Amino acid sequence: MLTNVSRLKRNVAYAVVALSLQAGFAINASADEKNPFPESSTAYTKLQELRQRASDLTLKAMDFVGIHYKRGGSTPENGLDCSGFVRLVFKDAVGAELPRTSAEISKVGEKIEVKDLQPGDLVFYNTLRRGFSHVGIYLGDNKFIHSPSAGGQVRIESMDLSYWKQRFNGARRINEQEAGK
Repeated sequence: MLTNVSRLKRNVAYAVVALSLQAGFAINASADEKNPFPESSTAYTKLQELRQRASDLTLKAMDFVGIHYKRGGSTPENGLDCSGFVRLVFKDAVGAELPRTSAEISKVGEKIEVKDLQPGDLVFYNTLRRGFSHVGIYLGDNKFIHSPSAGGQVRIESMDLSYWKQRFNGARRINEQEAGK
């Protein structure tokens, strides 16, 4: 497990750099080769904020691995359902308030393509024969963490499993303004 956590932390760092480049952050022309983002630059500050947010979300989510599933659950002590888990992680990690159900959460944030997924993004699935009936948090390396169903526990799974591939509904990126922070 320690190896997986280390790999996920590395993937978070890589994803944040890729995200910053996609967003078109300018690199300060006075930067030296050892540090292309001098601490005084706006790009460096934004990069640090993005990295910290992604790291906070993914690490906080992993704190709940093993917590049992409970329909309608919203506390680790009593159990968590998928949306209760996601809400708790976002509240604890970044102070964001998300709606209660996965269907409501699916309307918040920016819709993103699978190829653009970054750690901390939300992934949605149709598990109850209705759209957006399940939600999890993307960790990187095509893995996500979620609270699955009755009898299950918060766990990390691959999005490449046929069960999840067949039920994928979309992904969203939540920013602070949209999450009520």
